[in-house]
Amino acid sequence: MRVGFEEESIRRFDLTGPVVVGEVLTQEPEPQSNGKTINWCTVRVAPAGSQAADGGEDVRGIVCGAHNFGPGDKVVVTLPGAVLPGDFRIAARKTYGHVSDGMIASARELTLGDDHDGIIVLSRLGFVGDSEPEVGTDALALLGLDQTAVEINVTPDRGYAFSIRGVAREYAHSTGSDFRDPALAVTPVSAIGFPVTINDEAPIRGRVGASGFIARVVRGIDATRPTPAWMVARLQLAGIRALSLPVDISNYVMLELGSPLHAYDLAKLSGGITVRRALPGETLVTLDEQERKLDPEDLLITDESGVIGLAGVMGGQSTKTSDATTDILIEAATFDPVSIARTSRRHKLPSEASKRFERGVDPLVARAAAQRMVDLLVSLAGGTADSLGTEIVAPWEPTEIRLSLARVNGIMGADYTDAESRAAIEMIGCTVAESAAGELLVTPPSWRSDLVRDVDLIEEVARIVGYDRIPSLLPVAPLAAACRARSGFAVVPQT
Repeated sequence: MRVGFEEESIRRFDLTGPVVVGEVLTQEPEPQSNGKTINWCTVRVAPAGSQAADGGEDVRGIVCGAHNFGPGDKVVVTLPGAVLPGDFRIAARKTYGHVSDGMIASARELTLGDDHDGIIVLSRLGFVGDSEPEVGTDALALLGLDQTAVEINVTPDRGYAFSIRGVAREYAHSTGSDFRDPALAVTPVSAIGFPVTINDEAPIRGRVGASGFIARVVRGIDATRPTPAWMVARLQLAGIRALSLPVDISNYVMLELGSPLHAYDLAKLSGGITVRRALPGETLVTLDEQERKLDPEDLLITDESGVIGLAGVMGGQSTKTSDATTDILIEAATFDPVSIARTSRRHKLPSEASKRFERGVDPLVARAAAQRMVDLLVSLAGGTADSLGTEIVAPWEPTEIRLSLARVNGIMGADYTDAESRAAIEMIGCTVAESAAGELLVTPPSWRSDLVRDVDLIEEVARIVGYDRIPSLLPVAPLAAACRARSGFAVVPQT
């Protein structure tokens, strides 16, 4: 990208259509000599009397070995000509005494999950009522399997770009498109009453481990509900495996807004939460089922039962959510980058959360991220937002930077106008005021902790206005006589 992110790869789902929505008309179980029972089905794959996506009939006979569906169900049908992952080509095939003219697909066959015991029934993915898809609809688009993602190389100083929010902002810089901050589309609701204490009275190397902690409670969720296919698809394109609805929502919001979140099973918590450093001899079994010996420098999440998580890195087994979870406590905290980076490396435990925290997370986006997760749990998991929570908002004290406009071109050797320099600085989110003639007083935004000196701003001007404006000039070689004179050698004429 022109604004400085290198494209590393293009990610797509390795499958092509036609893949359509079908409706099961009949289902006839047929026991086989090998002890297996298959279903001989007739499936409508296009509106009655119309041509199907592969050019064939609107009703097909299909053999299916799954049993988790019945007549009237909407399913996903791969028609002849479709190619599934692994170069698995769909064609009309004779099997079990029938010609199966297509295939009814499972989640694993479409790379939407690991479930291969039963096929996808669309009504169980949330496509119900007025939003129920019509027969013959392109299922790849419906399930988000037609999407494409660009993987970019994010430099360590620009951690804000580990989110759709950050990348969209940079895309706007690059193309001139309007940018709409997704964090501003969320209206946080204050919550109080859940006890949280940040106890870091002896900060390591003078750095306080935690400066903010937002907690919200959602009750009455159904954790067994499937994650919507569009969310699963987007997570997979980002390299994150779908696990369960509460966990998937937390990861999705992290990708969207850049703020890592953690979900606790509220029923498994003992009392309130205390954020503190580890005590000698303490251990924790993390979510990867590994027991870890803790170091006094490790920042921990604890309750009355003991340690329940490595702050900013990974949660613990004792309070993780499960299919039986009904009430959830959401954590959106602000942790010190150095502390998180050292803990992650000490335990050889890199995570999506630590990758963001160690590069710096916008301290002012935590409330919006927590509320976004609340809203999604309410709409997708059937939960109810509770007024119980915590509002320890991380303090943010912006550093003002004085920038001489004349120094911009002096450093870069370019011909940027004063108006271009100011517009570029404002575009990246800075607040700009004139402090004197030819001098700006610049306040960086909360998500740009890397902007601390005037040369940082000058680099941003060059990036936004364009590196192509910096001239490419070869250095002028000095005259030979002048070189010798400077080196102390005398020129003696020949006689």
